[in-house]
Amino acid sequence: MKWTDVNDIAIELVDAHPDVDPLSVRFTDLRDWVMALPEFDDDPEHCGEKILEAIQMAWLDECD
Repeated sequence: MKWTDVNDIAIELVDAHPDVDPLSVRFTDLRDWVMALPEFDDDPEHCGEKILEAIQMAWLDECD
């Protein structure tokens, strides 16, 4: 997965952190959690606030 695979990342985050409210996660933690996903393979430098926000919103949608 790459940073732009926001929906795939969101699905993986739901599985990895089922009891976490996505809106309560700081972006620094979110970035670390994404990079820790087994299927994730992208340059940490390619991540920015807009990407993290998109991941957070996709994760929130997956929780609903």
